[in-house]
Amino acid sequence: MNDHPNCFLCRHSLPEWSGAIATHATIVRFKKGQVIFQEGELATGFYFLHEGKVKVHKQWGEEKELIIKFAKAGDVLGHRGMEPQQLNPVTATALEAGSACFITAEFFRTTLAVNNELTYQMMLLYAQELQVAEHSMRNMVHMDVKGRIADALLKIREFFGTEVILTKQDIASYAGTTYETLFKVLNELVQEQVITVNGKNIQIKKEKKLKECIQYS
Repeated sequence: MNDHPNCFLCRHSLPEWSGAIATHATIVRFKKGQVIFQEGELATGFYFLHEGKVKVHKQWGEEKELIIKFAKAGDVLGHRGMEPQQLNPVTATALEAGSACFITAEFFRTTLAVNNELTYQMMLLYAQELQVAEHSMRNMVHMDVKGRIADALLKIREFFGTEVILTKQDIASYAGTTYETLFKVLNELVQEQVITVNGKNIQIKKEKKLKECIQYS
């Protein structure tokens, strides 16, 4: 396996470790809508995204889901499954076709012991994700639903750019609300001329006004 420019594992490992990676890694290809790994199932290893975009989500009540984050080329998935017999706490589903480098948790632990830079970069990754999780928890508790939707729209635009490939249900799940509430708030924002909506395409027309919706109680 050749080093991939988007592979987090290859970028932060020693050049002389590339042979070991080539021996132990597997390229996994997935289609749009494919579940890469499932919440509650045994965690088998780590995925280093080469191409494509993925949503990471978990069950929120009996029939709802909460989107934790979105991942793209260069990101890492499955990295909460370090311990043997650990279950996946989340599900990863492809939003578009893509590929990833997969290695087992056992080989990853060996790789960390040899590659100091990779260990350091993983520490930064975990710290950043903890910070994001704390921020999301604060939003759920102290921000009203309109503020959460406004915040979600800004983050989605930052991640996807102008080519948003999300359904309205995905946007609702990311904002931690229901489809019906999202529909109502989007209509309000359209009437206020803050955004325009055409199918999946949501254009932010007045970013400053949208940011003003993001307030903490």
